[in-house]
Order: sequence, then structure tokens, then C-alpha cells
Amino acid sequence: MKKMTENLKFAVIGGGSWATAITKMLCVNLSEVSWYMRNESAIEHIKTYKHNPNYLSSVEFDTNKLKLTSDINEAVAYADYIIFAIPSAFLNGELEKLTVSLQDKVIFSAIKGIVPETSMIVGEHFHFKYDIPYYNIGVITGPCHAEEVALERLSYLTIACGDADKAEIVAKTLAGNYIKTKITDDIIGTEYAAMLKNIYAIAAGIAHGLGYGDNFQSVLMSNGIREMKKFIKKVHKMKRNINDSAYLGDLLVTGYSVFSRNRMFGNMIGKGYTVKSAMMEMSMVSEGYYATKSAYKLNQGYGAKTPIIDAVYQILYEGKDAKATFKELTDKLD
Repeated sequence: MKKMTENLKFAVIGGGSWATAITKMLCVNLSEVSWYMRNESAIEHIKTYKHNPNYLSSVEFDTNKLKLTSDINEAVAYADYIIFAIPSAFLNGELEKLTVSLQDKVIFSAIKGIVPETSMIVGEHFHFKYDIPYYNIGVITGPCHAEEVALERLSYLTIACGDADKAEIVAKTLAGNYIKTKITDDIIGTEYAAMLKNIYAIAAGIAHGLGYGDNFQSVLMSNGIREMKKFIKKVHKMKRNINDSAYLGDLLVTGYSVFSRNRMFGNMIGKGYTVKSAMMEMSMVSEGYYATKSAYKLNQGYGAKTPIIDAVYQILYEGKDAKATFKELTDKLD
């Protein structure tokens, strides 16, 4: 595998916390990594002070290993493997800047959301809009928070791709002393799970903000994983164990962790913040907000029984009272 990876070039697209964490992981195993971010001042700061001023500022980089650029075309042209780690709401806008072809590139998404313009998961977006074959598309998912990668706490990643060799290459390139990786061929299922768990994390946050305790949270998460299973089965039926780390594990860490921005967003909604005020105060993107609308609309066609998604949608998009909506939800859970 070393021979397979030693000449391959990697680029990371994004300047946020997850992009910073992925770049940190890659720098352990690679002699050079191209890193695109649109914030010119952040690039200059990293060159001078060796850390991202806006995200995971405790992570110190060997800048000799970084090819920093604010030109996405430069990063794409450089790389064989491109890892996208930007909020899904901004992906389309960044891709519109491309003049360099994505053909023959291997695309891995570390984005846990739906592309609003197409209502597709990221892999489907690249496949249908950019004609990238599925064997050149992959997904990087958890359970893993960027903040714990920065602290070098033991973390696990699941790498999904239809081409097992490419999944193995990315898995080996990200693995390290505190990062364990495994591969799967369930690219669609893991990507939908990564999107859906953000909605359940918002639900967990709303419940906490409303004053529900751990007893209810355990029931909510238990119902959440079963609801996720029903939804994903409608989208892409294949043999999968929903209790694996990529599904249940990722759901639990996002639903319970103090680092979860989706739980934080939901908690603020439960405490009475409006959607707009919660977003302004957080100053970070809650992927689950956009995912809620997309999942709800998609399920109008699929018809899976999803009372938790429905409840979160009603609160966020229909202006329903959180307290009353959750009181109704408690009668639908078991």
C-alpha cells in the first residue's frame, strides 16, 4: 500500500474546523498537502504563526508541508485525491469557481449534509452534475469530532468508496497514533447517515433546551437510529448493520457531545431562540438545519415513518412551538 500512496497528491478544500483537522491528519503521513481556503488573511496567518486563527487554533502545522492557496483551481490541478470539507450550503458556490476539470480526480467528501441547490447528498451531486463515476467518489465519516482530533484523543473514521483500493488509500493516509480507520462500500448509506444524524442531534438539543432529561434522551436516540434505518433503507437498500460506528456511533457522538454544533443549535431553539438569532449567535454552520428541510422533502416521496424529522422540520420551518411539538412527539416514541 505504501507504493500505492507515496506518489499520490492530496488537496483539502475548506478552511473550517473539519478541514483543519483533516489537514492535520494528512500532514502526519504526507510530505506535502495542498490546502485551499478562501480567507486570504487566514492563509497569511498560518504562514506566519503556523496555526489557523479561526478554527482549532491549538493545532500547529509544519508550514513546509503546506501548499496554501486561495485559488481552488490551483488546489484541484495539484491533487490526485481531493477532500471537500466545507459546509454543504457553500459547496455549489465554490464549485462554480472551477475552470479546472474534475475528471480523473478522486473526490472524497467530508461534508455531512445535503447540497441545497440539488437536494442531493454530496456524492450524488458530484456524480450527476460533474459526471464523476461512483468508483471515484468516497465519503469520510465518523464518529469523530474535529476538536478531539486537535486534542489528539483516540478517534475513529469510516472511509466509504465503491472502489475498495481507493478507500484503503485514504484510510491509510489518514490513520495515525490516535486515528483508527476502517473501510466500507456503503457510500450512499454512510453519507445519508452522516446527514441524518445532524437532524437527530438538533432534536436532542431541543429536548435538552426544553428541560427533558437523560431518560428521554436515551429513548430519543434509540428511536432516532431506528428512524435512520427506515429512511436509508428506502433510499438505498443493501445489507448493512445500522449499529456500526459509521451509523449509530456517529449519531451518538453528535447527539451527546459538547462539541456538537447541531446539538448546540437545537439547545438554543429549545430555550426559545429564533432560528435566525441562534444562527447569528453560533457563528458556525449547523448542517442539520439545511438537512432537515432536504430530508423532510425527500421523504415525501419515500414515505418512511419519521416522526423525529417531522417534528424538527415543523419547529424550524413551520414556526411550530417547540414545547407543544415535542409533547406530541413523546406520544409517538417507544
